Amino acid sequence: MIDEAVILAGGFGTRLSHVLGDVPKPMAPVYGKPFLTYLLDRLVDAGFRHVVLATGYMHHVIEDYFGAAYRSLRLTYSCESAPLFTGGAILKAAQSVSSSDFLVLNGDTLFDVDLSLFAAFHLRQHAPLSVALRTVEDTARYGSVALEGSVINAFREKADSCGEGLINGGIYAVNKSWLSGLQMPPKFSFEKELLQPLATQNIFRGMVCNRYFIDIGVPDDYFRAQREFAAMFPADRFLFLDRDGVLNRHIIDGYVLSWEQFGWLPQVLPALAELSGRYSRIFVVSNQQCVGKGLITRRQLDGIHARMLSDVSAAGGRIDRIYVCTDLSGSGSTCRKPATGMALLAKADFPETDFARSVMVGDSLSDMQFGYRCGMRCVFITSGGTVPREVRNYTDILVPSLPSWAGYSGRN
Repeated sequence: MIDEAVILAGGFGTRLSHVLGDVPKPMAPVYGKPFLTYLLDRLVDAGFRHVVLATGYMHHVIEDYFGAAYRSLRLTYSCESAPLFTGGAILKAAQSVSSSDFLVLNGDTLFDVDLSLFAAFHLRQHAPLSVALRTVEDTARYGSVALEGSVINAFREKADSCGEGLINGGIYAVNKSWLSGLQMPPKFSFEKELLQPLATQNIFRGMVCNRYFIDIGVPDDYFRAQREFAAMFPADRFLFLDRDGVLNRHIIDGYVLSWEQFGWLPQVLPALAELSGRYSRIFVVSNQQCVGKGLITRRQLDGIHARMLSDVSAAGGRIDRIYVCTDLSGSGSTCRKPATGMALLAKADFPETDFARSVMVGDSLSDMQFGYRCGMRCVFITSGGTVPREVRNYTDILVPSLPSWAGYSGRN
């Protein structure tokens, strides 16, 4: 079984720079999400447990966005201080892999291969390296691959390729011991200095898959991905937000009992303005047992929320409804998070709300459990702190703050 993968995520995105600006290519927003998210989702669905992200250019952007985990995946980072090319990046990242074999994916290519099936193919072949191949009408853009049965015997350059044929789809299964035993230099091209010369030994295997394939490395295909992903991946349309620690400063071992104690976190108001253009509905769902404890009245709490809504509106944003549960912890309330009562109230008030197309953003275990129970995508605000393992079990994305997440989730 193969359950570890390396994603080459160090691309500069030179050909997309006038489209993206200063963003690493795997983080290019496609239909409201970083492109890399779609690759990670596929690995989650295939049962993988660990991914090494081979980063380089603007590596902090990727690290800040995803953190140490994504959904059920553990994430580690193999960062290049100087470009190592594809081969060097894979070789360096392989040091963080514990299994005998692992997959390699290009961070700017989505190839709809059944990853579990491909991994099983590789292990059955007992090959040092297997490649997922695809038939295209014109191989001139990619170069071509010569295949006899399941044996690869040549990788041809672009200049030597034209017309219909097989191309390298950018997904590999690699035996770690074999790769390390080649004694390759720290910096080398995986394609030109390893695949091409060793293909003549007939030791590589290829599996053909003619399902969806796109490389977003050029503007035309990047824009095509925006159109096609809209049909393939329905966008999240409903946003649920916790309050304290997500929107405003959390008072440790205390409660916000007046507007004077309420303080917006940095850049949250501009983030809400951006998210308002992305989501059909935005809800705040907040446990407020301070009312149940008699520390503040419900009328006073509603007054704080009225001031919140006024600030959000003045900044160009929108919150459609604020739901609170004033029941005490341990009361068994079906309203208090992690119970789903507040989500059900939102759906009753706004029947179009679809939990399968919703996101929950919070900073506590109960927030993540609430979103998980509703079937939402769950985003955890770390605030730069350590994330408990139990939280990761319910979390899809770890981010330091709401604005850092909104910076990508709202781009189209």
